[in-house]
Amino acid sequence: MDDFGEFYAARKDAVYRAVLVATRGQPGAEDAVAEAFTRAYARWEAVRAHPDPTAWVLRTALNEQRSWWRRLRRERLADPPDVGRGDPDPGGLDARLRALVMALPRRQREVVALRLLADLSAEETGRSLRIGAATVHVHLHRALATLRAQLAVAVGDGTRLAWEERR
Repeated sequence: MDDFGEFYAARKDAVYRAVLVATRGQPGAEDAVAEAFTRAYARWEAVRAHPDPTAWVLRTALNEQRSWWRRLRRERLADPPDVGRGDPDPGGLDARLRALVMALPRRQREVVALRLLADLSAEETGRSLRIGAATVHVHLHRALATLRAQLAVAVGDGTRLAWEERR
């Protein structure tokens, strides 16, 4: 199982960032990622044979996070708290950019997290979210358009953003 250690070391940060953004920094994101990697380790022979082990871990973590919130909401019968916005730099993301991404609709946020932060292909992202690759492209396009508009307002109209200059 040495290759699991390499897989974990190479993908743990990207998976955590993706889940953190996809879940809007909700409590339990770190636990969901840990649980997903634990399950992957327990089933490593099957997960290793999966077409995309990273997507498997991401899907498992997102499912675990959703299940956790469902259980919590049933216990408390209240909306989940709005947390994570004031946390200093979780997952290595700029707080302003993280806040803008977290304000996106759920599906756009998930696509940004998996496609850009976890560096999955459109096909892998689609399989993970159970949507088509074309739908991934549509959600990503809409999310990036929204982020560009919000960032342009934040930095002043006419200012090109550093990541846009590389295009």
